[in-house]
Amino acid sequence: MSSVLITGAARGIGRATALLAAEAGWSVAINYRADEAAARATAAEVEGRGARAVLVRGDVSVEADVVRVFGDAATLLGGLDGVVVNAGIVAPSCRLADMDAGRLRRMFDVNVFGAYLCAREASRLMPRDRGGRGGSIVLMSSAAPRLGAPFEYVDYAGSKAALDALAVGLAKELAGGGVRVNAVRPGLIETEIHASGGQPDRAARLGASTPMGRAGRPEEVAAAVLWLLGPASSYTTGAVLDVAGGR
Repeated sequence: MSSVLITGAARGIGRATALLAAEAGWSVAINYRADEAAARATAAEVEGRGARAVLVRGDVSVEADVVRVFGDAATLLGGLDGVVVNAGIVAPSCRLADMDAGRLRRMFDVNVFGAYLCAREASRLMPRDRGGRGGSIVLMSSAAPRLGAPFEYVDYAGSKAALDALAVGLAKELAGGGVRVNAVRPGLIETEIHASGGQPDRAARLGASTPMGRAGRPEEVAAAVLWLLGPASSYTTGAVLDVAGGR
C-alpha cells in the first residue's frame, strides 16, 4: 500500500487531498501546526474511508520540526511514496509599501523556507539511490505568480513563484532516483485561507469573474494532486499545472 505525507492537511486543499488519497487506497500522514481538533477530524474521515491515518504535528518553518515530521511519518507508515508540500499562509491585503518586515519574514519563512525544508527532507528519504522507493512530490503553488497579486499579496505571489522554480529544478535533480516533482497552481478556491487574509468572501466574489464563472472547490485541486501522485502521470515531472478555471 502506498503512503503519502501531506503538510497542512487539517483543512482546505490539504484536507481534501487527504480524503481523496484515502479513497484511492493511500495511507496518509496528516501534518498540522496548531489545530489538533481539525487534524483529528481529518484523520477520522480518512479512516472512515478505509485508509490508515497518522498525525504528525510540526511547524514547517522550523527545521527541527520538519526533520522530525518526515522521520516520524516514514517510520509510522513504513516509508513514503508521496509527499504533498501544501502548508502555506497569506496575510491581509495591502500594497508592498505598507508591509512591515515581520509580515514579509513570516510569509517567506513558511511559504518558501518551509517548503524548501520539506522538499529537502523528501529528497533525502524518497530517492532509490538513497534507500527510498521513489515516488512523487507535489508542491502547492498558486496562480498568483502569473498574476502578480497587485494591491493584495505581492509577497505571497513571490513566495509561490519560488515553488514553481523548485519544481523545475528539483525534478531534474531527483529524476535519476525515481522521484517525480511537479507543482499545482490553484486559482480562486473556496477554502478558509481567504478568511485568514481578511477576505472570507474573496473566492466567491472574484470567482464570478473567471472564464468559468465560479470559484473552484478544494476537491478539484485535490484531483490534480492525486493524478500527479499516481502512476497515470508516470512521464510527467518538472511540470507546473494550473487549476484556476482559466483565470
